[in-house]
Amino acid sequence: MKKVILLSLSTLFLLSSCVSKKEFLALEEKQKETQDLLNSATVKLNSCLEERASATAKATLLESQVEDLKKYNENLQILSAKGASNVEKTLESIKEKDLKITRLQDALTKKDSVTLALVTSFKREVGINDPDIEVNVEKGVVFISISDKLLFKSGSYNVTARAKEVLAKVAKVVKAKPDFECMVEGHTDSRSYQSGVLLDNWDLSVKRATSVVRVLEDLGVNSGRLIAAGRSSYVPLVDNDTAENRATNRRTRIVVLPKLDQFYELVEKEMKNLEAGGN
Repeated sequence: MKKVILLSLSTLFLLSSCVSKKEFLALEEKQKETQDLLNSATVKLNSCLEERASATAKATLLESQVEDLKKYNENLQILSAKGASNVEKTLESIKEKDLKITRLQDALTKKDSVTLALVTSFKREVGINDPDIEVNVEKGVVFISISDKLLFKSGSYNVTARAKEVLAKVAKVVKAKPDFECMVEGHTDSRSYQSGVLLDNWDLSVKRATSVVRVLEDLGVNSGRLIAAGRSSYVPLVDNDTAENRATNRRTRIVVLPKLDQFYELVEKEMKNLEAGGN
């Protein structure tokens, strides 16, 4: 892992000598994000390693106890067949847990690698310098937050032409990742809203989400992978006490997340392989 960090730093140093300051800062930001993901993976890995170390220590202690009993009680047969069998079963159980940790660790590493690649694709396609668009990742889930003023006109749920250009870039990445689902969340500020058939901010937030979903459908994203959700004004980023803060809270968030059923199927498959190998 240290080699990876050193290699990343060396690469940044070399790149800084042949690219512009702006490009270098962008690369440096990407390296920081990669480092953050690496740190997260390291924490997970360390947790697994601690569990394995604890299990190994227990196994070593049990093995030592068995050997001592065999040496001092060889002629007395104190260690019954049932007791020896229980010890052996305990040792086998520890070995199986060690294998499960390794398999699950591999599965999580694969998932984190795919998520990192997804973030990189979105930032390359959508761009990272637009103040109205933010791409980040939290707990293995990718979030694309687009400001209200970019997507819709005031009080409207019709997607603007400029927004369709951005959504076309989002759709390009989503279509290239068939194992991911795309949930569109509409968010409003706290001011009451009523216009035409729309009753309140709940209606507006849901209608805006479905409008974005329909654009993504038109751009070729599989409808079965799309989810429309409205959050009204109940998940604000900041207090709704100024016009600027209310504008910040009016946003649409696209959540790109792995299909959890497929991830669990992968884990279950590994568990079945372990059970089959143990029989």
